[in-house]
Formats: sequence, C-alpha cells, structure tokens
Amino acid sequence: MNSDVSTIAQRVRDQARALPDLFGRFDFDKAPERWAPEADAVSELGRVRSIDRAAYLDDPDLLARIREYTMLGDRTGDAYAALMPSLGFQQTVAMLVDACDKGIDAVADAPPELVALIREMEQRPEWLDMQLVEEGAAYERNATANLSPFLIRGAFIATFLNKYSALPMALTGTLGQATAARRVKETATFFATTALPGALARYGPGFKAAAMVRLMHSMVRVNVLSRPGMWDAKTYGMPIPQLDQMPAGLIPVYFLSQEVLAKGRTRFTRLERARVELARYRSYLLGLPEDLLADTPEEIVRIWRTRSATLRYEYDDQVCGGLLRATMDAELSKDRSPKGQVKRRLEHSVSRVFFVKAFLAGDEDRAANVGVPVRRRDHLVYGATMLGIAGRMAAYRVASRLPVIRHLADRRLVYRIERQLAEYGRAEFISNAANYKPATAS
Repeated sequence: MNSDVSTIAQRVRDQARALPDLFGRFDFDKAPERWAPEADAVSELGRVRSIDRAAYLDDPDLLARIREYTMLGDRTGDAYAALMPSLGFQQTVAMLVDACDKGIDAVADAPPELVALIREMEQRPEWLDMQLVEEGAAYERNATANLSPFLIRGAFIATFLNKYSALPMALTGTLGQATAARRVKETATFFATTALPGALARYGPGFKAAAMVRLMHSMVRVNVLSRPGMWDAKTYGMPIPQLDQMPAGLIPVYFLSQEVLAKGRTRFTRLERARVELARYRSYLLGLPEDLLADTPEEIVRIWRTRSATLRYEYDDQVCGGLLRATMDAELSKDRSPKGQVKRRLEHSVSRVFFVKAFLAGDEDRAANVGVPVRRRDHLVYGATMLGIAGRMAAYRVASRLPVIRHLADRRLVYRIERQLAEYGRAEFISNAANYKPATAS
C-alpha cells in the first residue's frame, strides 16, 4: 500500500518532536546533499550503463515519497535506543532479549518505548501470508546452506561503494578487521537464522534477530547524533535511513524480479511469490515502511532503481576503501583444519569474483582501484566452486520434489545451517559507542 506523501512527511517531522535532543537540529524541509534528483547528477544508478536513469525520474509521487524516506530513521527503535543513558547499555540490550524470548509482559518495569517496539513488531501486516513465508524459507534453505557462505562477504562489501551510504559503518569502527569480521558474521547470521523453519514466528529466532538488528541500527543513530561533530546531517541526512535498509533486505527479490521481467513475465509464480513474501516480511520486521515493500516484479524494480537514481554517488577512499579492504582482509573462520583452510581460500576467491560480477558489472580495473583485485586464479576457483555448488543445489532441488526423501533433505539443510551458525559464533547485534571513531569523508 502506498502512503500519502503528506502522511509520510508528517511521520518524518514527528521524529524531532518525539526525540528533540537527537533530531531537533534536523531541517527536514531541506533535502541533504545525498538526495540527487537532478537530471545531471552522478547517482548510484547512473553508473549502470545499461539502464536509462532518466526513466526513473519522471514519477513525482514516488520521488516525493523516497525523498521523505531519505530522512526517516526508526521512530520506535530510536525511542527505545535513546533510553541507553538512563538504562545503561547492558540493560537496554537485556530487556529487549527478554521481551523477545518471554514476551513483553514478562519484562519487569518494561519502559513504554520497549512495549511500543515489541507491539509494533507483533502487529502483522494485512498482506502477510505465513504459509508463503514458510514456503519461501524452505526454498531459501538450499542457497543459505550451500551458496551463501561463499557470497556473503562479496554482497556485504557492495554497500561500501558510496560514501553517502557507507559512512555510518565507518564511524562505528568497522575500518578494523576484527570489527569488519564481526559485522559480516552478524549479517550472515541474521539471514541464515531467518531461513530456519518457523524462524519468523513471534517467538522464533528470526523475530528476535530482527529486533536485535533494529536496536543495533538505532544505537548507531543515537550514538553518532549524540556526539558533537560526529555527523554532518546537511550532507548525509539521516544516519542509516530506512531507505538504506531496502538493498540488504530485498536484494534477492530485486535480482529475481529482473530475471522475471527479462523473460517477458509480469507476475511471479507461486514459488517466486513465496520467496518475495519471505523477503518482504523479514524487511517489515526490520522496520521498513510498507510503501517500499512492493509485491510485483515491475514495482520492486521501479522502487529499487528510483532509490538508486536519486542517491548521489561519490567514492571516498578513506571511508569506502577502508571498509572494503578491512572486510576483504577480515578472517571469517577459525577452523584451522585442512578442510577449513581450503574452504577459506575458496571463499576468498569466490566472494571477490562475485562482488565484481554482481556490483561492478565485471569491471576488474575498477575493482583493483577500490582495493578488491581479482586474479586469474580467482576466476578459476570461482568457476570450479560454483560448478560444484550448482550440482549440490540441483540435487537438493530434485530431492525437494520427491515425497519420500524431501523431509530428510530439508532436515539435512537445516542441520548444515545450524552448523554454520555455530561456526559464526554468537551474534550480539550491538553497537557500542566506545568503539566509535571519526571517519569523516573528504
């Protein structure tokens, strides 16, 4: 459903009334520098040669909505995170964990802000079909178990190519390899967890993970806005606006939608629809406005590309390059066995080639310039590894259609995902201001 622009604008401006100490200095009537609707602006979409950016600048209503969402944080999550100075960091996290595990009524002296956050997440949207969500999760388990561990690093660093969206991550200390590794593992943990059976039910582990991710992002906003001189709102707008949550949550269905449209279709099949429903509900729990959660191939592509067409682009090596290099060099596995070392080398090559193919249109010169060089050996490893993964995934797809063994195959996938989660370690999904470091872009 599409909200009226005036309703969205009111919601954006209410942030200053609800949390004046954080948002009172924002001029919501003046667009930040990152907002780039001009025809000659250099935007993220403008770097994709095969797409006509002008075609995504001719819808005044959508442009107006996206312009407002550029300045929208997470009103409910931010209000709870703003209690950190009074509750304390550990207590803020612990109370949310208890509310997810036991229910809000089991939390003694739960503040109204926590109650509001949990109640908001418990409210299911009218369009939600949980049977479709479970079908989508069952399908995604194949890729989650077999493919995602090799691609997650490459997908993660794609968000670091633009200083206008990458700066919050740099400020939180992710320029260091240890922190970068933790963030990659947390991202992998979230998506793997939400693919497990029943994960997005009210007391499922995916629901809890979504709540923790929301708190982490809100902590970033509260921390950077509470420290003088840390954040340039006139240039960057809202730290981690909801609009910037969309790529992470919906990237699988964006690629899927492009494939559907390329085949001349305008509607999803039942299985494709299930994959979309999983991504939409996962994103809804993360706080994305329903406006941004389209359910047709054309709308998904249109909203995604309009967001990219209006996000100003600039590569800053101090911020973007620092994040890219730290993430590519980060050690993601502690498995020192011969098998673990082989897997680590394979993942390193596959993630690099995937990143260049998917997000740099195969431009290896640019990849080298931003700190992600790809060698011939990487291509050989990528080809061999992807061929093996494709064969394994095909076998699981065949098994999923056979009544006798499909449940056994699914249990095996669940087991492999749970083993992955154990290897990643416990994800804390927190952002501690003690680790923050200025990383102002040039």
